[in-house]
Amino acid sequence: MTKDKKLTTSWGAPVGDNQNSITAGSRGPTLIQDVHLLEKLAHFNRERVPERVVHAKGAGAHGYFEVTNDVTKYTKAKFLSAVGKRTPLFVRFSTVAGENGSADSVRDPRGFAVKFYTEDGNYDLVGNNTPVFFIRDAIKFPDFIHTQKRHPQTHLKNPNAVWDFWSLSPESLHQVTILMSDRGIPATYRHMHGFGSHTFKWVNEDGDGVWIKYHFKTEQGIKNLTEEVGTRIAGENPDYHTEDLFNAIENGDFPAWKVYVQIMPLEDADSYRFDPFDVTKTWSQKDYPLVEVGRMVLDKNPENYFAEVEQATFSPGTLVPGIDVSPDKMLQGRLFAYADAHRYRVGANHNALPINRPKNEVNNYQRDGQMRFDHNGGGSTYYEPNSLNGPSESPEDKQAGFPVTGVAESVSYDHNDHYTQAGDLYRLLSKDERKRLVKNIVGAMEPVESEEIKLRQIGHFYKADPEYGTRIAEGLGLKVPAEVK
Repeated sequence: MTKDKKLTTSWGAPVGDNQNSITAGSRGPTLIQDVHLLEKLAHFNRERVPERVVHAKGAGAHGYFEVTNDVTKYTKAKFLSAVGKRTPLFVRFSTVAGENGSADSVRDPRGFAVKFYTEDGNYDLVGNNTPVFFIRDAIKFPDFIHTQKRHPQTHLKNPNAVWDFWSLSPESLHQVTILMSDRGIPATYRHMHGFGSHTFKWVNEDGDGVWIKYHFKTEQGIKNLTEEVGTRIAGENPDYHTEDLFNAIENGDFPAWKVYVQIMPLEDADSYRFDPFDVTKTWSQKDYPLVEVGRMVLDKNPENYFAEVEQATFSPGTLVPGIDVSPDKMLQGRLFAYADAHRYRVGANHNALPINRPKNEVNNYQRDGQMRFDHNGGGSTYYEPNSLNGPSESPEDKQAGFPVTGVAESVSYDHNDHYTQAGDLYRLLSKDERKRLVKNIVGAMEPVESEEIKLRQIGHFYKADPEYGTRIAEGLGLKVPAEVK
C-alpha cells in the first residue's frame, strides 16, 4: 500500500523513521545528530502558550452577523450599513476564573467575545453574559482577579479573599447578586444572553454621536442549572458546555442571537440618574428601549482548537470607523490590558495569525518581531511620513472628539448608589428564585472564617433590600449589624 503524503520535518525534509531514535548500536545512547528527535521534543516542550490570566477555559465557533434594521442614522460602521448585509465572525465563550482544565458548569460569569471581520478591519466586542461587572475602575482589576484565583500558600480557592474584597467594594453588589442567582450557571453557552457591558459611542457620517449599549438575546431561550446539577455535571463531564456547543453546530442546530442596542443622546449622560459610564450599573430599558440591529448565527465549528480558539485574540480597542469608546474607566483600562495580554501570550504579531487576520488588506509600518511569518513588508517603505507613496492616514476616519474638563487627579465616580439596582433586581425575582439566591450566597459565605467580613457583606445586602440582608444573616446564624438598620 502506498501513502499519498510523506511525513516531513518542519523544514520540509522527509522523515525516514519516526518510530526509532538514532542510537550508537541497539543499546547505545541516543545521538545528538538525530535532529528529527530533537526537533520533536523541542517543539513538544513549547506546544502550550501561556493560558489566559482570565477566561482561560473556553469554546468557539464561526458564524455570521446579518443586519436586520437600518441604523445608519446612528453609525457609519460599514458592516452595519445596509439591511441584509452579512459579515463573517468568530465567537469565543468562556468561564472567567478557572484554569484551562477547569469545569464548564461552575458558578462564574461567562465571557462573550465576538470578532467581526468587516471590510474596514476587525471589530471586537468583548463582553460577558451579564450587563454589569464587579468593579468600575481598571486599577482594581488585578486585585479582584487575585481574589478569584488560588491562595499563594495553600494553592486552594480562598472564599475569605473573595468576600473580603467584595465586602470592601460595595460597587460589586449588583454583579454579585446576578452571579449568585439562577443566572450564575447557564445551562449551555447557547442558552444565555450576551452583553457588551460597557458604554460605547456610535458616530454617523455627519459626525453626530450617541452613547450605546449592546444586548445579544439568545433565540434558544434562557436556561440555567441549579447549584446541585452544575456540581454533578462538573464531576461527570467538565467539558459539558464545550461539547454541547460543538455538537449542536455539528448537528445543524445553529445557535442564534438577536442583537439590539440601547441608544442614549450624548447630552443625557450629564443628567441621567446613574452614571452611564459606570459598568456596575445598567440603563433602564424604560428610559432607553432596545433598538434592533441584527442577528448573529453560529454555523461552523473550528477545524483546529488551538489554531482558532486558543490563538484567537480579542480587545475592546479593536475598533472600526463609526464605533468609538466612552470614558468608562474600566473600559479605558481594558483598551490597554487586553491587547497587551495578547502581545505577551501569543506574540506581537498575533493579528497576523489566520484566526485574527482581517479580511481586508493590512498596510502599516510595523516590522519584525517574533514569529513574523509573512513577507514582513518586503523592501517597501518602512517609515512615515514619506514621499514614496507609502500608506498614509485618512482624516475622515479619525475618532470623533469629545470635550473633557477637570483636574488631573485620582478620583472616583460622582455617583455612589450601589444599592438601588441590586435591590430592584432582588425584588424582581420570584419567591423560589430568591430562595435559591439566598441559599447560594449562604453556601458561598459559610467557609469565610472572619465574622467581620460576613457582617460587612450582610450590611450591603440589607441596604439593597432589608429582606435580602435579613435572610442572608439568618442563613449564616448572624444578625444584621445595628448600624445599617
